[in-house]
Amino acid sequence: MAPLHVDAHSFHDLKLPDRRVLLHIPSTGLFDLDPVTAEVLDFVRPLSTVHAEELRRRFDGQASPASVSGAIEDLRALGVLRPDPAVPDTGPDVKVTEFPLSTLVLNVNTGCNLSCTYCYKEDLTTPSKGQKLALDTAQQAIELLLREGARRERVSIVFFGGEPLSNMPLIRAATEYAERRCAEEGKALDLSLTTNATLLTEALIDWLDAHRFGISISMDGPQAVHDRRRKTIGGAGTYEVVAAKTRLLLSRYRSKPVGARVTLSAGYTDVEAIHRHLKDELGFAEVGFAPVTSNPVDTFNLDGEALRALFESMKRLGRAYRDAALRNENIGFSNMHQLMSDLYEGRRKALPCGAGLGLLAVDHQGDLNLCHRFTGSELPTFGNVREGIAKEALGRFLEDALDRSGRGCSTCRIRNLCAGGCYHESYAHFSDPHSPVYHYCELLREWVDFGIEIYLDLMDKNPAFLHRHVSHRSTEL
Repeated sequence: MAPLHVDAHSFHDLKLPDRRVLLHIPSTGLFDLDPVTAEVLDFVRPLSTVHAEELRRRFDGQASPASVSGAIEDLRALGVLRPDPAVPDTGPDVKVTEFPLSTLVLNVNTGCNLSCTYCYKEDLTTPSKGQKLALDTAQQAIELLLREGARRERVSIVFFGGEPLSNMPLIRAATEYAERRCAEEGKALDLSLTTNATLLTEALIDWLDAHRFGISISMDGPQAVHDRRRKTIGGAGTYEVVAAKTRLLLSRYRSKPVGARVTLSAGYTDVEAIHRHLKDELGFAEVGFAPVTSNPVDTFNLDGEALRALFESMKRLGRAYRDAALRNENIGFSNMHQLMSDLYEGRRKALPCGAGLGLLAVDHQGDLNLCHRFTGSELPTFGNVREGIAKEALGRFLEDALDRSGRGCSTCRIRNLCAGGCYHESYAHFSDPHSPVYHYCELLREWVDFGIEIYLDLMDKNPAFLHRHVSHRSTEL
């Protein structure tokens, strides 16, 4: 009888306090292991080949022949045991020729009234020198979105900057145009923006509310934390004005929940204290955290012990998320919420995000950038709103991203949940947007393992929470 080949890179198993669970890497499915299958898996793990009869002899007297045969068949069905030799996962060999846009990011102004010390935007400047997006360019961008997203029932427009509220005439006119054109085309339209909140007024809040904008506020936590990095151009801290504007916004805004986006830089990694302040004291619906690891100024970067401390703090907040969920409470920890969503929906990522495929960013010149993080960078653009997407060049970029050969992703256990990580993070750190985020791959693997444990706990004890808050997440925020 021909031997069975062991594919050690098709599975990852976790030993939890009261169970053994297998993550089937190709599908991101989770399977409970019965004791016999767990023992068979432990036996074959270090082997390259094994015969079914060898397994039956090995467990003779320890387990019934039927249970051993069942374990073998289960592992064969999952591809852990296979008739042909295993090979690394080099990614799907496909030609990318279609770009079904669903989201367009409009960089409405390169100017910003703040001077946050860690800002990654390479085209950022002061308000007086800001290069603003013209209305005709925005209209051409919207037409591009409708044309390339013709098959989409719903499209999204994100207003970004600099500080987007510094170009409100453009946002108002572009919103009016987009709403009219989407109505004509029979499409639903989602509008959103990320703002530092300093320019908000009652009238502006009411206008955004009337048009049902999704709003995220950039805020880093309590005053001592926020004022270290988020400063005015003159160098003064901005906490007091941002907190006051946030309270005004939250007291009047009704159409959608408002979230906070936190940038974590060197010197402070206590996400629990930041979350408590922003969620419980100020009243944000959700709080999401993004670590600085690739800033050109090393002073701001989290690495080594600081990154480890950050992930440990995120785990503590993750446990609080689970404990609250078991009480049917959602504490709004968006990083954990996103991981729960990926596991609940069984997402399998071939690419790290929709950048270049479902999303493009338009700069003030009308050029099409991979995403909003790349505007002003040296990465080549991929066409413009007048002539359309440079599909051949963009297709080559995405095909290179899909190709995992020669990269650690080809054998990584979270390759279909991470898919290599953020293009801009890799570009800033390694000068290569296609390089995996090697500087914290191991921490990401630990984060996913932790997330699986939390997810299974919720599935066992309160699956209704996942159905209510996770499966409908895209409509909540």
